[in-house]
Amino acid sequence: MVLPMYMLHDYMEDRDGELFIDGMAVAEAAERFGTPLYLYSEKRMRENYRRIHRAFSSRRRNFKVNFAVKANNNLTTLNILRSEGSGADCSCPAEIMLAKMAGFRDDRLLYSGNYNSDAELRYGLESGAIVNLDDGPLLARMLKFGRPEVISFRINPGRGQGKYEGLVFAGPDAKFGMMEEEALKAYRFARDSGIGRFGLHMMSGSNVLDPEYFPAITERLMEIASNIASELKISFDFIDIGGGFGVPYQPEERELPIEEVASAVVDSYEEKTGGALGDPTLFIEPGRYLVCDAGILLARVTHVKRAQKTFVGCDAGMNTLLRPALYGAYHEIVPAQRLGDDRTLGANVTGQICENSDIMGRDRHLPDLDEGDLLAFMNCGAYGYSMASNYNTRVMPAEAFIAGGRLQLTRERETMTDFLRRQIVPPELMRDAQ
Repeated sequence: MVLPMYMLHDYMEDRDGELFIDGMAVAEAAERFGTPLYLYSEKRMRENYRRIHRAFSSRRRNFKVNFAVKANNNLTTLNILRSEGSGADCSCPAEIMLAKMAGFRDDRLLYSGNYNSDAELRYGLESGAIVNLDDGPLLARMLKFGRPEVISFRINPGRGQGKYEGLVFAGPDAKFGMMEEEALKAYRFARDSGIGRFGLHMMSGSNVLDPEYFPAITERLMEIASNIASELKISFDFIDIGGGFGVPYQPEERELPIEEVASAVVDSYEEKTGGALGDPTLFIEPGRYLVCDAGILLARVTHVKRAQKTFVGCDAGMNTLLRPALYGAYHEIVPAQRLGDDRTLGANVTGQICENSDIMGRDRHLPDLDEGDLLAFMNCGAYGYSMASNYNTRVMPAEAFIAGGRLQLTRERETMTDFLRRQIVPPELMRDAQ
């Protein structure tokens, strides 16, 4: 068994059957920090950012990237991407706080919440971030606390696309954004309320590998923007086409041709600029594209059960990596120290959670594994730790980086002391049972 070709990059190697990242054996990280462990490559994150930034900026001067913090909220990740020049797309006040801690300037923060409470609206306004509202009436509520210098609204362009149903964020059944008619009302109200600067935003889907989708959905968004600008006699400081740039998870999938995509998107974008629209800055907000293949999840085999079928149990489950249970998502699973062994075992790979949906991989072909063998779940840099939980009273895993040629712990493993710290039992309920 060798690493699938689509995973072989200059930062990831198969050395005599052992998985190395950035010249370091991943088994060393597991030995030092235990499992389950999220392990990231600084080098790969920087490469991913530079690739997508170069693809767009070489074709359009007026262009910016905002990293979707929800994809990976580790402060080291945020510092790396901020140092590359990225802004931050924040879904909630906590992500704004994290971005500020990582040194992002206020004017490089975009707050795109949805169904916001008054407290969240007030925080967003007072944080200095650009506020991007999901529905027009939210502005009237926010104006109780002050008037923003610039406001953006999220558009539902009428259709979306994603690898799984749960990753489609636009269209008639999506909970996000406004159709064109409602958006027109929202911008009119904003203009009449004395706001003089505007942005416009969409996020229509996630993990899209079809290169033709991006220019097509950009063209639709620009039509909506042009109609609003012409009707209301306003212009836009920026237009954010969102993210959704896909990453191959499965062997048959191929990398998104980002140069081709960027060229076609910029053509669709610039066809509508000028005139009423002016020259708005083109924003994109990739999350997965920047960090997904820069991270893996390491786990130890805890037991192999040979029953009606074979189950390989490990110490990472749906509490650690939710995507397989939530979406039926596929993550390649490889034996990190036995890459060259024959795949003689057909098995479901499972965690220790008391749910039958806690299956990390179905019908996988693996070596005849033993307790203690090290597994690596690939493409876990995005929506891995950030979607983890304490379900079944399991503590949160640790995170580490290979950065600057060194293996460094960047988030300690949670302990039961951490878990219990915020719990309070009223004294009258602590009496001995009768």
